[in-house]
Amino acid sequence: MRQSWSVNDLTGFVANSVQNANAHDAPFHHLRFDRVFPDDFYAEMLLAMPVADDYRAMSGKSKMGSSRPDGKPTRAKIDLFPEYIRHLPPIKREIWDVAGRALRSKGVEKAFVQRLAPGLKHRFGADFEKVPMYPVPILTRDIPGYRIFKHTDSLWKGITVQFYLPSDNSTPHIGTIFHEVLPNGRKPKKAQMPFSPNSGYAFAVADDTWHSADPVGPEVKTRDSILLTYFVDAGPWRFVRNRGRRFQNVLLNEMRNLMRR
Repeated sequence: MRQSWSVNDLTGFVANSVQNANAHDAPFHHLRFDRVFPDDFYAEMLLAMPVADDYRAMSGKSKMGSSRPDGKPTRAKIDLFPEYIRHLPPIKREIWDVAGRALRSKGVEKAFVQRLAPGLKHRFGADFEKVPMYPVPILTRDIPGYRIFKHTDSLWKGITVQFYLPSDNSTPHIGTIFHEVLPNGRKPKKAQMPFSPNSGYAFAVADDTWHSADPVGPEVKTRDSILLTYFVDAGPWRFVRNRGRRFQNVLLNEMRNLMRR
């Protein structure tokens, strides 16, 4: 395995993927991707997948619906920041460092803001491009038993992105489900994102962006993906909160690694 893409080159490739993604308006404005990363880099990411002990359980709202009857968490994560991935073996750390830096880049953010303009303008108004965002990419792993009920993301978030990382096309049925809102309040399934290699979706967070995920069955070993969340970073409170959460997660991660020794 060799890391063959620089941060700048990968940033350009991903930004171009966002610019060329298919846009859909039902049940809400969103993008769909069928080739996010270069094929060779995607293959390197799959080879560089961390082992189970490298992850830590999700916390807060993110763990909603993600515990089995035996109490084992069904969703775990690794934040793609240098201070989190530093415990990975060097070759794996190099791959995920490049991926994390590219996904946190201004070039990728600008592409998302441009392509998700209809949803962002509806929420933030005509000056939506001036709303600062704080990108947080995390590598997530779901195991059988994971599910997430119909919900809309917190309005602390401005943009939600998920890139799927399966090795093959054998489990398309475990992709995220989008729901429409009917006049009577019902929220039936309207569309489903196929859980396919190197694919994904993105949308501007609003109070009508309902989505869910069906239970992951025993036919699935792991449901791996990257969640890229752009938190609204406007105002001193959000600015401090976003960075405070990162610092808090650093402490939790270091404590967990000390306990592993």
